[in-house]
Amino acid sequence: MVTTTGLAAAPALPEGSAPAPGPAAEAPVGGGHHALAALLVLADGRFPAGGHAHSGGAEAAVKAGRITDGASLAAFCRGRLHTTGLTAAALAAAAAAGLDPLDLDAAADARTPSSALRTASRRLGRQLTRAARATWPSAALDALAAARPRGAHQPVVLGLVARAAGLSPLAAAYAAAYESVSGPATAVVRLLSLDPFEASAVLARLAPDLDEVARTAAEAARRALDEGPHVLPAASAPLLDITAEQHAAWPVRLFAT
Repeated sequence: MVTTTGLAAAPALPEGSAPAPGPAAEAPVGGGHHALAALLVLADGRFPAGGHAHSGGAEAAVKAGRITDGASLAAFCRGRLHTTGLTAAALAAAAAAGLDPLDLDAAADARTPSSALRTASRRLGRQLTRAARATWPSAALDALAAARPRGAHQPVVLGLVARAAGLSPLAAAYAAAYESVSGPATAVVRLLSLDPFEASAVLARLAPDLDEVARTAAEAARRALDEGPHVLPAASAPLLDITAEQHAAWPVRLFAT
């Protein structure tokens, strides 16, 4: 059994007292303050993992007229977060919890019906592996790179990277969930010349949804330790799959997906 630091409830404290510094105070992250810094690095859009080249389906949604402003961007991001975002967050949390990454890679494949998105996920996984092996060297990442030379699915790699950086499954879920909405929000700023302040406000207002998705994903990962990867969420967004295939056939596009 792998201990999922950060998922257990903190002990009750006397009224008026503050939690002592150290790992207990950093329970959602795990590993203390250095791990919190690692989460910031991992979630930073400037981390060279290739995500900046992907819109998460936003480019196709903009062209189809489904994203036109901040309100429609918020609706798109919320829907993505609670479907493919939840699925990715659970896979990342499970990898961080210590489940077999090859089993999780197969589970990710089964949860990604679009061929274009499977290819993109593996490319992103390969790029993230390269960046992470230089940042947080790990025997587990080395072994996965050898087993999947063309790249494992990105959420699985993200979970292993989180584990190598000393992060908890919950923190891995947060990183994956945030990535599922920050990518489209950033892309729409470029696609529509949307005010970046408005895009940032969309992400800020999604904070309660991000909390909910991360907690649900981490709990699913904890169950999967005992019951196997089949209990992980398999929420999908069929329109994202359909438009991903259409987008891949465009002769000219700004983003890879």
